[in-house]
Amino acid sequence: MKAAPEAQKRLLDLAELDSAADRLAHRRRTLPELAEIEEQSKRYAKLATEVIEAETEASDLAREQTKAESDVDTVRARADRDQKRLDSGAVTSPKDLAGLQSEIASLQRRQGDLEEVVLEIMERREAADSKVTDLRAQRDELAATRAAAEDRRDAALAEIDKEAAEVRSRRGAVSADIPADLLALYEKLRDQYGVGAAMLHGGRCQGCKVALSIAEMNRIKAAPHDEVLRCDECRRILVRTPESGL
Repeated sequence: MKAAPEAQKRLLDLAELDSAADRLAHRRRTLPELAEIEEQSKRYAKLATEVIEAETEASDLAREQTKAESDVDTVRARADRDQKRLDSGAVTSPKDLAGLQSEIASLQRRQGDLEEVVLEIMERREAADSKVTDLRAQRDELAATRAAAEDRRDAALAEIDKEAAEVRSRRGAVSADIPADLLALYEKLRDQYGVGAAMLHGGRCQGCKVALSIAEMNRIKAAPHDEVLRCDECRRILVRTPESGL
């Protein structure tokens, strides 16, 4: 393949822009905020589940407390009713009086037991409510931290995308200066090796960093200036410049 030396040198500009684009793409994929947000999202999901579980426990205890208090009220009301019957003097039979007094005493013991249950549930509910409050605070704090990380990520991505757009624009201008067949070869080699063209500098290919043999250097010296050369080692386009050492 033949191409003007200036067109071949433009491949180096193109390769530099492609390397810049690759670096930007790598930065975009490896922003520290991405890993930070992913980790925070996992922690947020775990906390959100814990909040739901804690809220469910607190809600169950609230219903349990309501039922226990209702049981206390029922027993108290029955005891009060029996006490009024006793105080009214309507019951005169010694046997009935003894039975009524026994029932009142039993109801009072039952009321005491139920009130102990209510107190125990209240203590558990207080702890559950405190846990809900604490977990919600942790969840909300983590949400704020993640939102801040997302803002930093978005700002960094916007900056990278701006730089990438500038590189693409400059690449388009450089590509326009390169013959279609030479550009096609460059693109093919770039797809295969990551870098399509490299400078011959001081007798060394800057693509694979291998020093060329004397025989290879002599062959290159004898080649026409418009001949498109390839590195025997890495097969990239080898671009000659005044620094090539020829």
